[in-house]
Amino acid sequence: MPLLIILGYVWPEPNSSAAGSRMLSLIKLYLSQGWQVQFASPAELSPHRYPLAELGVGEQQIKLNCDSFERWLAEVKPQAVMFDRFMLEEQFGWRVEQSCPNAMRILDMEDCHALRQARQTCHAQQRPVAAEALNSELALREIAAIYRCDLTLVISEAEMQLLQQHYGVPAALLCYCPFWLQALPATNSLAFDEREHFIAIGNFRHAPNWQAVLWLKQQIWPQIRQQLPAAELHIYGAYPPPKATALHNPKQGFLVKGWVANSNEVMRSARLCLAPLAFGAGLKGKLLEAMCQGTPSVTTDIGAEGMLIDSGWSGSIANNSADLANAAVALYQDKLGWQQAQQQGYQIIATRFGPQQASQVWQQLQQGLANIESRRQANFTGLMLRHHAYRSTKFMGQWIEAKSKLAQFAPVSGNE
Repeated sequence: MPLLIILGYVWPEPNSSAAGSRMLSLIKLYLSQGWQVQFASPAELSPHRYPLAELGVGEQQIKLNCDSFERWLAEVKPQAVMFDRFMLEEQFGWRVEQSCPNAMRILDMEDCHALRQARQTCHAQQRPVAAEALNSELALREIAAIYRCDLTLVISEAEMQLLQQHYGVPAALLCYCPFWLQALPATNSLAFDEREHFIAIGNFRHAPNWQAVLWLKQQIWPQIRQQLPAAELHIYGAYPPPKATALHNPKQGFLVKGWVANSNEVMRSARLCLAPLAFGAGLKGKLLEAMCQGTPSVTTDIGAEGMLIDSGWSGSIANNSADLANAAVALYQDKLGWQQAQQQGYQIIATRFGPQQASQVWQQLQQGLANIESRRQANFTGLMLRHHAYRSTKFMGQWIEAKSKLAQFAPVSGNE
């Protein structure tokens, strides 16, 4: 039975982030195809992590800058290794090549970090995103990791286009891998009259989500509340810091509720989802979840990026405070418009995020595995980058490892 090793930046938390949900989908995809899966991470075990053992997935805590990882990898002999974000490829790529050179190396971007950083920087500077912002040091690292891997999973068609047209990455190195559902959602969710209030949801550690909460608090929600004085905004998300809980104000109907064990329940009871994202990248899991639960949404162009179909959005799209607030108020009160938006959400899911996506991704993964050596030889830039970058990171990692070992023999001060 073939084995996939996933090197995780964090342990999967599907109830805390879209990244966790997508990682769980990838794990289940490999399991459904008869593979064994082991998940390894140098991160601390998190309180909201998914119980992978229930799926038969092994868990392995690994150390940074330690050859114990190579010994373990050589022992388990995987047929494929997946890096969860490019930082893990930078840290462990050379060790993977050294221990199991024939294993397929897959990079799961989650989203394009360089794009998200460029948008965040330009948003803070109140200027449009230009080439110099996209061509950052972070971009140099991320694109190099793509070249060093055999195949990179890209979550958004917009980012597929960016990688090929702006950064010049060959299409053969990329695999469009969006969210997908194992089955299409039921279309008999709670009706318009059975729902009330607004919802916003997102991990507070993710900068775009925190910025969205601030935008709601300072500008958008006061305008909505002025027109709908009985409405409430319920804000959910994992790891709320004190600065977030301090925004909680029942008199204003602004309720910061923090982490919720079952986000589907709170989403399906809300009448409208608000996602005013000023910057970010990838696909927005909160908006897919809203569509699954029959909850229309009001978001920005960035929020809807990569999720639209020709017939439109499941709600409204606007990009400034007044337009977002007015669109939210209008849709909240318009029963017919709300019902049409709900049906549009189901259509978006069927078109873009249905079960058919999984089979398309798996086909490309299998093709990559079957032709791995010819693909590597055709990717000369990747060969070159692996030669130079892996040597530098290898020597740095070995230096840190040796330094740590020497520290164990340092003399101890005191009277011992």
